[in-house]
Amino acid sequence: MRGDYQQLVDEISAALGAPATLEDRDFGLIAFGAHEGDDDEVMDPVRTRSILQRRSSAAVRAWFEAFGIARAKTPLRIPPDPAAGVFRGRICLPVRHRGIVHGYVWLLDDGHLTDLALGGHGAPADPRIAQAMETAARIGALLAGEARAGSELGDRLRELLVSETSGRPAAAAALRDALRDTLRFTPGGPLTLVAVLPWDAADADTAPLPSLPGLLAACALPEGALPEGGGLPDAATAQAPEAPATDTGPHHRTGRTARTEGSAPARPRTTAAVPALAALVRLRSTGSLTPAHTVAEHLLRSPRAGAAPAAEGQASRSGSRTAGPPPPRPGTAGIGTGTSELADLTVTWQEALDAARAARAEPRLGPVTQWDTIGAYRLLTALPAAAPDPALGPLLAPAHTELARTAETFLDCAGQASRTAQLLGIHRQTLYYRLGRVEKLTGLHLDDGEDRLLLHMALKAARL
Repeated sequence: MRGDYQQLVDEISAALGAPATLEDRDFGLIAFGAHEGDDDEVMDPVRTRSILQRRSSAAVRAWFEAFGIARAKTPLRIPPDPAAGVFRGRICLPVRHRGIVHGYVWLLDDGHLTDLALGGHGAPADPRIAQAMETAARIGALLAGEARAGSELGDRLRELLVSETSGRPAAAAALRDALRDTLRFTPGGPLTLVAVLPWDAADADTAPLPSLPGLLAACALPEGALPEGGGLPDAATAQAPEAPATDTGPHHRTGRTARTEGSAPARPRTTAAVPALAALVRLRSTGSLTPAHTVAEHLLRSPRAGAAPAAEGQASRSGSRTAGPPPPRPGTAGIGTGTSELADLTVTWQEALDAARAARAEPRLGPVTQWDTIGAYRLLTALPAAAPDPALGPLLAPAHTELARTAETFLDCAGQASRTAQLLGIHRQTLYYRLGRVEKLTGLHLDDGEDRLLLHMALKAARL
């Protein structure tokens, strides 16, 4: 299939006598024509990076899309802009099929295409441009075929991931048949799933899969769409407590007495389920997760990664963040453990999603995280969604962001005051003052192991 694209790109290059590059609609490189000549300036930095890195950057994409290429149905001329690294002008041929844009053919203009008639507004196009657009339409048909095949595989993967226990054998068999018929791949070695969170699912099933080693199928589904009711609840059903109206003294064991009738009224949480992408990846024979990391890093660069709207309540009216931790990163990816059984992919998906949620909550984990490296979050993400412990209500208020951060850092440092003060950049006496305020707000004692555990886990859970 990729050889077909190269042949068609070469046809366009030969017809117009210009270096041509084919990119998908996410600006991932598919094929490029040979560059003839000795003029080094023709190989401007944008084209060079596209070829060497196999895709264009987000800034380059935004610059070109500002010319309306995503809506264009006829060729467009893009002027040079040396400040943006575009030393030569370009002609963009939109690659469409049945009204849907699937990619772009870029023709580098070294000057001899300046007067070429592109057509439009009733004016006829140069015959060479008309021929190139016919070839671009053939490319669009091929990309559309890939998208349909990818969509079918995605449908089978989605059916498996949302199936209940009784339906998993049949769903796994359907996915196995689809992989064999579409990709001529018979599952036998280890597979894993990559979860990208959040993901704009608007057109995930119509976009061609990127050409990445090991990527077999992908589908978008809500974070809550897990077997047998797993995942986060809807925002309307998840509740969090209001801060108590009365102050609690340092010896009031709030963490052990507040779980009774007559506790404070509840308010809605803001952790509504958001769409995630599930990508099925074939591991190496050794079980290496390198291909999964490559797929995850590529998908995170997609404009559909991190496109879900931010949760409400991340900032107060004064601009303070709630609950102490920084706001979630734009997009994260989690990788589950490998399995050789398709029916077990539901467990792998839960692991991948939990890892992505943990990475989204905990920046130190990095944007791509494996399930077996998230530590305590393996337990926290497995717990059902519940209201924060009433003892933590006052501490999680926007006014006490810095106190929450101080307490979490102190507990992360195993109670080592000097190390905590160094990390926070404060004097040790300032640290002791803040910790005293934390004890007064929560009614917990930081010299009590059980209270420390409650406080530490509650602060981590608040990130999720």
